[in-house]
Amino acid sequence: MTYTATCLFGLESLLGAEIDSLGYKRIETIDGRVTFEGDAAACARCSVNLRFAERLYLNLSTFYAASFTELFDETVKIPFEDVVGKNDAFPVKGHSIKSALFSVPDIQRIVKKAAATRLGKAYGLTTLPETGTKYQIEFFILKDRCSIMIDLSGAPLHKRGYRPERVTAPLRETLAAAIVKLSRPRENVLLRDPFCGSGTIAIEGAMMMKNIAPGAARRHAAEDFPLFPAPIWRAAREEEDDCVIRDSSFRALASDIDPECVRIARESAARAGVDGTIEFRVMNALDIETEGVRGTVVTNPPYGERLMTADEVEKLYRDMGRAFSGLERWQFYILTSHERFSKLFGREPDKVRKLYNGMLPCKLYQFYKNK
Repeated sequence: MTYTATCLFGLESLLGAEIDSLGYKRIETIDGRVTFEGDAAACARCSVNLRFAERLYLNLSTFYAASFTELFDETVKIPFEDVVGKNDAFPVKGHSIKSALFSVPDIQRIVKKAAATRLGKAYGLTTLPETGTKYQIEFFILKDRCSIMIDLSGAPLHKRGYRPERVTAPLRETLAAAIVKLSRPRENVLLRDPFCGSGTIAIEGAMMMKNIAPGAARRHAAEDFPLFPAPIWRAAREEEDDCVIRDSSFRALASDIDPECVRIARESAARAGVDGTIEFRVMNALDIETEGVRGTVVTNPPYGERLMTADEVEKLYRDMGRAFSGLERWQFYILTSHERFSKLFGREPDKVRKLYNGMLPCKLYQFYKNK
């Protein structure tokens, strides 16, 4: 079987390394997508374990199509009946980029017609009821190269299930996990987030260090597909549970000036099973101190997009530079979309990595040594 895992732009290398670690062979990596080979069990193992993926798809076919005739003729060849039952629903959606076929509604119509034609012939039906299990068909066309896929995730994989409440400007879980990973977390170094919001960075860091799989506690669309039976999901979750590190000495400290954010963060950590690993505090980020330990600040301060005015954000970044300068031997990993961050912070970063928070381009400013 061929699968595609999608991710936020900038996380392809991290996602690819995860797929490698699970033992599957990568075929292709492009912006925001990693395609690989695996057996049926790969669906469950990847759904449960991939920390940086947004969705997982089963690839049914890839072909070139520069006209609607070619699109229909190639799509109707796909053995949809091997996956979709005669009563099942098969809605269609997708994207087209830099291709001769650019009208998404028209592409949807042709793919739907081809799938219905194929399934109708396979099952001897002129009308398909579409009252059963939902199989979301998705097309992705890039430079006339078209992939027809089935969504295996349902809800996006960044929705782990531990954060049902929303706070203002939440950080996507997959991106939080990525910046923690890039900070090289260690058991003897405190992970410190002084702008914790809903606690996502600290929670993702604790889950990573305790080896708690991000998708183990939620349900995935493919669990309803006969192609991926219950035993492979049970085995994937049992494998995950056996790998959890229950005696980790890793510690995180997450704080925010807003007591309501801290309350939500604390409750989310409990749902994620890492409340004993994270200390939560209500405090001003500028009051941060080393408290006699080594630490790494991994944080996502306000950008000025939705929280605070532009002037307030610039003052905050200047104040952060002064406050963080007292954290001797600490490292900083700071994610923001503000183009003048390093100048306002008062230091040139050792490295800058371009990432995306959803569709918002950001930069991860990395400072390896402080004094």
